[in-house]
Amino acid sequence: MKTSILPTIFGGIITIVIFFLDFLAFDLIDKFLLFAAFVIVPLVILLLNGDERNKHQRIIYKAIKLLHFPTALLTLASIMSSKTWELGDTAIPGTLSLGWLLFTLLLCIYGITIIVNHKGRVGEIAIGAGLVYFFIGGIWFALYQYEIHIYQVAPATHALNSVHFHFSSAIVPIFIGMLGRIMAKKSWYPWIVAIDIIGPILIAVGIIFSKPIEYIGVTLFACNIAIYTTYLLTYLRKSSLRNKSSLFLVISCLSFYTIVVISICYPLLKRLFSLTILDFIPIYGSLHAFGFVLCGLIGWVYMVNSLKKNTY
Repeated sequence: MKTSILPTIFGGIITIVIFFLDFLAFDLIDKFLLFAAFVIVPLVILLLNGDERNKHQRIIYKAIKLLHFPTALLTLASIMSSKTWELGDTAIPGTLSLGWLLFTLLLCIYGITIIVNHKGRVGEIAIGAGLVYFFIGGIWFALYQYEIHIYQVAPATHALNSVHFHFSSAIVPIFIGMLGRIMAKKSWYPWIVAIDIIGPILIAVGIIFSKPIEYIGVTLFACNIAIYTTYLLTYLRKSSLRNKSSLFLVISCLSFYTIVVISICYPLLKRLFSLTILDFIPIYGSLHAFGFVLCGLIGWVYMVNSLKKNTY
């Protein structure tokens, strides 16, 4: 555990530097992409550390652990080359982004093996789908760095899609899959997983082609998260576990509810304080990335370790 968490610690230090050094000239969306690469992904790798694996899965998992940090550094170099070193008119940023694309492909392959090896176990399908979505995020990142226009969509939208698939699309299915491992069987659970897998696709398609489709996807996805957080809080209240996992998971759930409250109050706050949506984006992003996603991952890592200790 202590050895496995080192990449996350190093990544956290790098991320802090990235967020607070203005001379790097990174956009906020670039900072969140690097936060995902250096902190979120290694926590996901750590979360999967205790899973049972066959021979092929062990090989893939070792490759994932070995290649993560070097490819995260390539991701940093890719963004620096386009923003800090002003090489955006060359192929260098795109070429450097291919390292992260190949790494997320490994995550995707590992996710597919989870789905194939656990046929019929809905929770494992959700976890596998989350890992597959990292690869889609990697594709969008490469398109962003190559500045490729698709269907007259600007590269900035590719960055938005990449963040979407590195955070919500990948992480929420993993959270719901982890919940499936500890919860009593419920008839509605497979429907939650199905909607959770379809929702991110609807959002991504909507961002490019149709606002109504995007709104439908966001609504379904938000309802799913509401069900997940409500059930999880109920489970934690009834559970005998009272440790770090409960604290972080509660903070994660409360962060989501805070986002919902702010969203509901947005029209009033906008009118009272002359705020725009651009003023709220850093708030939404921080609550989601640092509150819901980061605290949630830390909580589940502690939860898995606590359950292991109780088993033995």
